Amino acid sequence: MGKIFYLMGKSSSGKDTIYKKLREMMPKLTTVTIYTTRPIREGEMEGVEYHFVGEKELEEFQKAGKVIELRVYHTVCGIWKYFTVDDGQFNLAHKDYLMIGTLESYAKMREYFGEQVMYPLYIEVEDGERLARALAREREQPRPKYAEMCRRFLADTEDFAEENIKGLGIRERFENVEINDTLRKISERIHVLQDNLG
Repeated sequence: MGKIFYLMGKSSSGKDTIYKKLREMMPKLTTVTIYTTRPIREGEMEGVEYHFVGEKELEEFQKAGKVIELRVYHTVCGIWKYFTVDDGQFNLAHKDYLMIGTLESYAKMREYFGEQVMYPLYIEVEDGERLARALAREREQPRPKYAEMCRRFLADTEDFAEENIKGLGIRERFENVEINDTLRKISERIHVLQDNLG
């Protein structure tokens, strides 16, 4: 049985960068492209970061019973939905996977595939540093959305509450102070899990 290594962390914890670099470092891990109804951002490509779809496509997946998990965000720009679909991308009989998401999506994925398949990789960064990173990143956008940045930052306090983390049995954490060190520790952990559980 294959494994799904599931990367999580609060906004601006560096998880997106870590995810991209892990993909380069560990090409044998298969990735899954999830879906979103939010508009595509500058620099993003269809089918790379996400599949960008409308409400109609989401409804069709739901009617077919293919939506594994769905998150709805009431942003300052409107309602955005992110979801994982059982659309043929998963082949756990033969492959291990690397995915990225939230605590909520991890819980739904674990319900769907089983606890024995899911392995959480939780990234942490001190809140003050996260806020500084978020602000620096937003300033680089052609049209900065500071209100949305603040909404995400505050929402993380509730979404990633300690009781939620512990309730899902997540004990191991990777503090992202220096990214190369963080990548080394995570990749080593994945290799150990593959060797022990493969």
